[in-house]
Amino acid sequence: QVQLVESGGGLVQPGGSLRLSCVASGFMVNNYAMAWYRQAPGKQRELVARVQRDGTTNYGDSVKGRFIISRNTMVNTVYLQMNSLKPEDTAVYYCNRFYSNLDWGQGTQVTVSS
Repeated sequence: QVQLVESGGGLVQPGGSLRLSCVASGFMVNNYAMAWYRQAPGKQRELVARVQRDGTTNYGDSVKGRFIISRNTMVNTVYLQMNSLKPEDTAVYYCNRFYSNLDWGQGTQVTVSS
C-alpha cells in the first residue's frame, strides 16, 4: 500500500538539532518531488522544504540556511535535518508528495523549548 510514515520528532532546546525521517511504501521517493510541511497550533500548514525529482532543493524563507532536505533511495526515505532550531519551529511536521499528495499521515511533533 502507498504510505508515508514520519518519525524523529521530539523536544529540543533552542539552537539544537533534530533529524526527521519519512519512510515511503508503495512507491519510490526518487520518482516524485517530495516535500516536508509543518503545521503549528492555530496556523495553516506551510511548506518548509522540497526536493525535486532531479534532486534540486527548495526551502521556505523561514528555514533557509538551517534545514536540509535529502533522500536515500536505498531505504526509500526522505530526511529533514533541522539545525539552529528556534521556538517558532515548533509544529507537527509532515512529509508528502509535492504534486500528487497522498493522504496526510500522523506527522511527528517537534517542540523547541528551553
